[in-house]
Amino acid sequence: MDTFLIKATQLIMAFALLVIIHEFGHFLFARIFGVKVEKFYIFFDPWTELFKWKPKKYIGGFGKQRDLKTAASQAPADSNDSGKDNDGKKDGKGSFWGDTEYGIGWLPLGGYCKIAGMIDESMDKEQMKLPPKEWEFRSKPAWQRLLIMVAGVLFNFLLAIVIYAGIVYASGERYVAFKDATMGMAYSEAAHEIGFKDGDIPLLADGEELDNPADARMKMIQANVVTVLRDGKDSVNIKIPQNFIFQLDKESKDENTLINFMTYRIPTLITQVAPGEGADKAGIKTGDRIIAIDSIPTESLDVFLPTLAGHENSTVMLTVLRQNDVATDTLKMPVNLNDASKMGVGLELDPSKFFKTNEIRYSLLQSVPRGIEMGTDKLVSYASSMKLVFTKEGAKSVGGFGAIGSIFPEKWNWIAFWNIAAFLSVALAFMNILPIPALDGGHVLFLLYEVITRRKPSEKFLEYAQMFGMGLLILLLLYANGMDIIRLFK
Repeated sequence: MDTFLIKATQLIMAFALLVIIHEFGHFLFARIFGVKVEKFYIFFDPWTELFKWKPKKYIGGFGKQRDLKTAASQAPADSNDSGKDNDGKKDGKGSFWGDTEYGIGWLPLGGYCKIAGMIDESMDKEQMKLPPKEWEFRSKPAWQRLLIMVAGVLFNFLLAIVIYAGIVYASGERYVAFKDATMGMAYSEAAHEIGFKDGDIPLLADGEELDNPADARMKMIQANVVTVLRDGKDSVNIKIPQNFIFQLDKESKDENTLINFMTYRIPTLITQVAPGEGADKAGIKTGDRIIAIDSIPTESLDVFLPTLAGHENSTVMLTVLRQNDVATDTLKMPVNLNDASKMGVGLELDPSKFFKTNEIRYSLLQSVPRGIEMGTDKLVSYASSMKLVFTKEGAKSVGGFGAIGSIFPEKWNWIAFWNIAAFLSVALAFMNILPIPALDGGHVLFLLYEVITRRKPSEKFLEYAQMFGMGLLILLLLYANGMDIIRLFK
């Protein structure tokens, strides 16, 4: 339950942040061009809201509100057809912030910014029947309306850049380059099946040089051909099948999977010994390196762990290297394992303890271009992977809020949280710019048509398009979250 709450909290926090920034982009550009924004809501509020507030006017929630004292001398309410706010100013040119109702809805599926005179998810047909006012969206030039619609996507992408820049500024980057991982990489069973071998060192993905595993992983998965260095001398080309990403996804859901695509091959080094356990009784010490189990070579951790498994409640003979002041001793040590094939030791998992490590620190100015680079790489990678959604495997892999929540760590980690939030911001930007009615991209498509042809689509057409798009999005939402539920019972 604690794990669920941690993941759910991270999901809601990230989602709320992305929605606020996205809708603020629309809000800011609308107000810059003098368009009235009637509502600004985090999450949706069908039937009622958790909280609402209009500066100097009222505050409330759950369908109730009370007037604020400063509004006592003002008119009782705004009017959409008056063209003026309560101070007698035209809405578009009145208070920049004060003419909008801000609120929090109860349905955490998104949020919205209700812009006056615009056909959107509010489907306010009564307002659209009235003559256009100069402070309405529909009265503004097409180029201004286009910028208002693009602003949400733009702000989500900028948010991702800011987050990535903040991460590298605060913590820098620290990694072992492929070329410095002298033992190579260990690969999962799915990777073995398409041609990777343990010890291979990745060199190129479709001709692009690979260096940092964090950046290279998705490039390798999405590439047509990956070139590796094998046995320290041979360059081998491995063809990557289009459905490889789905094979890895399926493999990762198996609780017995030890490696998710690839990991560094590192020695089996003891970092701690639990008092009274099998290793302690056998004389194992911190700093010992295990190289064999029952004479079976275990030159790296990825070999040691599966070799040790299956020896419940038995005694194994370990071959151990122990460094002393003048030499390295090779010892044979019988160790009793418990019913989980454990001996009571801690193992070193950090590859930087064994290999040369690249550590890069960024100044504030240096972090910005790196943030742009990281954001752009994530956008290109995400866009490239979208074509797979239209395959049979892709349709089965689609997930909703459960799938998104599952990518957050089980324990709170701020760096991981911000990395995931940045990625989701990129994903939200890309998804929103797709030319689907009801999404920003749908509005952009119609506005581009208007700019090119100088003919504005009829409001009736836009209403039907909005309804079609909303219906399509609801179906997609039900399908994606339905797939999450189906996976729970598999």
